[in-house]
Amino acid sequence: MQASSVYTGPVFEMASRQFHTVADHLDIPVHERARILMPKRVLAVSCPIHRDDGSVAVYQGYRVQHHLTLGPTKGGTRFAPNVDVGEVAALAIWMSWKCALAGLPYGGAKGGIAVDPRALSKRELEALSRRYMQEMIPFVGPHTDVMAPDMGTNEQVMAWFMDTYSMYQGKTVSEVVTGKPVDTGGTVGRREATGRGVAYLIRRAADTIGLNLDGATAIVQGFGNVGSVATLTLAASGVRVIGVSDHSAAYYDPKGLDVRSLDAHVAKTGALAGYSKEGLFDAAELLVQKCDILVPAAVERVIDEHNAGKIDCRILAEGANGPTTPEADDILRNRPDIFVIPDILCNAGGVIVSYFEWVQGLQQLFWDESEVNDRLNRTLEKSFQEVVRLSKTRGLTHRDAALSIGVERVLSAKRKRGLFP
Repeated sequence: MQASSVYTGPVFEMASRQFHTVADHLDIPVHERARILMPKRVLAVSCPIHRDDGSVAVYQGYRVQHHLTLGPTKGGTRFAPNVDVGEVAALAIWMSWKCALAGLPYGGAKGGIAVDPRALSKRELEALSRRYMQEMIPFVGPHTDVMAPDMGTNEQVMAWFMDTYSMYQGKTVSEVVTGKPVDTGGTVGRREATGRGVAYLIRRAADTIGLNLDGATAIVQGFGNVGSVATLTLAASGVRVIGVSDHSAAYYDPKGLDVRSLDAHVAKTGALAGYSKEGLFDAAELLVQKCDILVPAAVERVIDEHNAGKIDCRILAEGANGPTTPEADDILRNRPDIFVIPDILCNAGGVIVSYFEWVQGLQQLFWDESEVNDRLNRTLEKSFQEVVRLSKTRGLTHRDAALSIGVERVLSAKRKRGLFP
């Protein structure tokens, strides 16, 4: 199948290749594949705002909705300089398989604006956030497309999104976004959910392979929301974190790093840079240092054909979306010494608790944090067991097993609903 020229770039090609690999395993006829893979809708919008200096700047924004077969679409919105429609489409596709694997009544979506949010003042960031949501209003809603935070956005941006949508509706519609502040209809535990989910699944993988976490070593690439929460949670379980990195710096100490001190520094300054002159390390080399647990929790395509054979860990926990290329997967298929927790399982905690937030908003009935965390763990446990079981029975890698479950559920729903008109 030839993909539309609208969707280009290595990230979309990667998502497409993963899909076709699984489609071959599932014997999906070629004539059905485009309907499952290609997004239902892509929106490109221009977002003009007044800058603080009086000038007008125009930023390009996107939103891709992959499918609405199982319910509304669901997905984050990222503000980053390198956002493009191909990357956004790939992330929406992965979100579809992630939601289906977790049993959530969603299709995947993703959005973004090509901008460096750190270059904007707070007033400019609010203006851009509100303009983006304003442009999206005809195509989003609590039963059409529900937004959430992603790279470069946060609870405050979601509050601006929700308020903008609500002003146009003439009433408060808190359930149009998730990941918003608790006092504006958000849920406790949402901000920490993805990182907590990563840590929970690492514990389950460790149990499966007989790895004692007390004293085990970990390296975490990416010390943002996901990576920092996963790091602190692992450290609380007795794991010795020996390496961390973000876009600004990398630190490595085989004796262990003071992760609470690192977290406090990032909370104060916004990045790892400047934490210390000791322990500075090459970020690329950090990925191939010996450890028990390796957590890529930053961006796509960091594990590739050049370093996949050098990785020296027992558990590879993909906190980021698409951190491992198909070429790297071909190498990892022949490395049974590494237990891979694929991204659509490993980082599903965020969308699972977003679903809980959406449900609570629709019902106006809110849960305490222990109930949120208990439901999160039970949902992840079910998915983990399904992936491991299918991997063993069909002789698939964990990634192919996870994708097979997600793709098969979407395919089944599409077949049963039929093609309209």
